[in-house]
Amino acid sequence: MSVDLGVRIGSLKLKNPLMSASGCFGYGVEYAETVDLSSLGAVVVKGLFLNEREGHPPPRIVETPAGMLNAIGLQGIGVHRFVAEKMPELRRLGATVVVNVCGSSVAEYVEVSRILSDVEGVAALELNISCPNIKEGGIQFGCNLTSTHEVVSAVRKVTHLPLIPKLTPNVTSVSSFARASEEAGADAVSLVNTFLALVIDVETRRPRLSNGMGGLSGPAIRPIAVRMVYECAKAVRIPVIGMGGIASAEDVIEFIIAGAAAVQVGTANFVDPFIWPRLLDGVTAYLERHRVASVADLVGTVELG
Repeated sequence: MSVDLGVRIGSLKLKNPLMSASGCFGYGVEYAETVDLSSLGAVVVKGLFLNEREGHPPPRIVETPAGMLNAIGLQGIGVHRFVAEKMPELRRLGATVVVNVCGSSVAEYVEVSRILSDVEGVAALELNISCPNIKEGGIQFGCNLTSTHEVVSAVRKVTHLPLIPKLTPNVTSVSSFARASEEAGADAVSLVNTFLALVIDVETRRPRLSNGMGGLSGPAIRPIAVRMVYECAKAVRIPVIGMGGIASAEDVIEFIIAGAAAVQVGTANFVDPFIWPRLLDGVTAYLERHRVASVADLVGTVELG
């Protein structure tokens, strides 16, 4: 049986529903010798501010029993270096590129988005309004409905590209933020970003991360992320991109059944950078086994009692 793995995110057509998660795949080119970037639905690159950013000092990552905490602090090369140094190689490799856009102000989000909108090969913008481990910008927009609507609306005015706000789980009702994003002109939403968390060294009685708090990712958060994806998919008409602890084809399918049109894989890249073909083969085998003609036919098919 032949199955259709293609999915649509607004006007963006992906060859399959597998996307790398921003912050866990570098700028994509770092994985080029390990992964055929053109085989992925999309490469979501590391977040970009207008200028270069150093991020937090080490230690910036600590493992937990079912995942990890990070407080990288959105270290990055800035949008101008990305356009000059990374995009030519991503174009050569045939990657479908989604850029994660960061900002400490609405004006910065707008300017970075404006610059990227004129760059050949940039397929969509993911607005990072949900990073839990920086003190300025980011999550201050993602935890306030008015601010979410403001920044999405402002960026919508300067770009023709599909616009995908990345939502935080660190709110009372994430579906409310999905609706605010939709009303402001978003083409889709992606969720969830990491959960704010703390790990303490009991010998020193100090946090294990230099920043104190960090973002929890990995299998520990998956059932909560699946629930939030389900809630958002019920609340909006635009596509939902799900993420949070995906480490197997079964995990991918679970998110899709919950309502995700596509998924992003993050922490699992650190554990197994060769995971991508197995995920794709597993999804294909599932569709064939259950005689489902396309991934789109599976989206949101969960039956709650």
